[in-house]
Amino acid sequence: MQKKMLIVVLLTLALSTIACQFGAAIPSRNTTANLPSIAPTSYVSLPISSANPNLIAEQDLLVRLYDAASPGVVLIQQIGDTGSGLGSGFVYDPNGYVVTNYHVVEGATDLEVDFSSGYKTRGTIKASDLDSDLAVIKVNAPADQLHPLVMGDSDQVKVGQTVVAIGNPFGLNNTMTMGIVSAKGRTMDSLRQTDDGNYYSTGDMIQTDASINPGNSGGPLLNLNGEVIGLNRSIRTNTITEEGDAVNSGIGFAVSVNIIKKVVPILIQKGHYDYPYLGISTPPGGDLSLLEREELGLSATSGAYLMEVVKGSPADQAGLVGGSKVTRIRGLLSGGDLIVAVDNRRVNVFGDLMSYIITNKSPGDSVVIRVIRDNKEKEFTLTLGKRP
Repeated sequence: MQKKMLIVVLLTLALSTIACQFGAAIPSRNTTANLPSIAPTSYVSLPISSANPNLIAEQDLLVRLYDAASPGVVLIQQIGDTGSGLGSGFVYDPNGYVVTNYHVVEGATDLEVDFSSGYKTRGTIKASDLDSDLAVIKVNAPADQLHPLVMGDSDQVKVGQTVVAIGNPFGLNNTMTMGIVSAKGRTMDSLRQTDDGNYYSTGDMIQTDASINPGNSGGPLLNLNGEVIGLNRSIRTNTITEEGDAVNSGIGFAVSVNIIKKVVPILIQKGHYDYPYLGISTPPGGDLSLLEREELGLSATSGAYLMEVVKGSPADQAGLVGGSKVTRIRGLLSGGDLIVAVDNRRVNVFGDLMSYIITNKSPGDSVVIRVIRDNKEKEFTLTLGKRP
């Protein structure tokens, strides 16, 4: 049976005791055993001055980064009769606001927030956002426990740059792992459904191979300057343990810090955030194969193809059209517009469009959409609505 690829949120459902088992039994004190003699080995100590200075500099940088950032990372635990859900979060500001994932606190009536110093307190949910899987928690903690992390700029993030994740995988407090940025501008389903039972999209996700596991949800993804560039949300895997935990596969996703900087202040101020709305639907995954593009008769091999335009939506009112003619490929309708640019920014895939709209625009703003229709370029001015 073919295994399905799963997107798994990184919430540890329960803490457990880890038992180590060895391959050979340990003899009792009264047991004697003839052990083979081992010849002495000469060890040569490497003088510190001979070590690779670049490695030492990198090591010292990571140590300083951890020392500076870890006091701002917290463990968040749901308290209830049915057990404890566990995730991560980080201190957002000196007023006691903590940012985490919505799925970490979903359904919680009582929260415990633990700081790296050992200080523990209760937290209350201030606001939540299902579209980007974000939540804001308020804690009453002494000023010396609140160490807000510095927000970076995810627009400046480059694929290949080194990043670290700090969180609480499997309840192992303040664990740091390292990797690189694997990709930018990924899209995922949000946690909020549309009226027809599908899910809205969330964009501008950062992909990383830094090791993140259940319990890392809500913890920060940082650059080597110690700046937050994302909030770890989920991993993609096709393997689940017998205990139901996802097995890390080196593919993790984080909400970009630019979404956090745009959404969280509004959540604190108003309690909710309205996302800009176009009213379009694209192929699953947001891209088409070459064969599908040939079947549609598209002259361009990149761009976001409109499978459907929601009736009465901003895209419909602006004059954009979705597919309407049956093709030889099941479920693929031809005749839709191919978006190739937004505000003169090139759109190679649907993720490019979503990342730009979500991080730069608000309901009521206008955007200029350039499409290819019948192998001719056309431009439409679209006034963004808010998601229903």
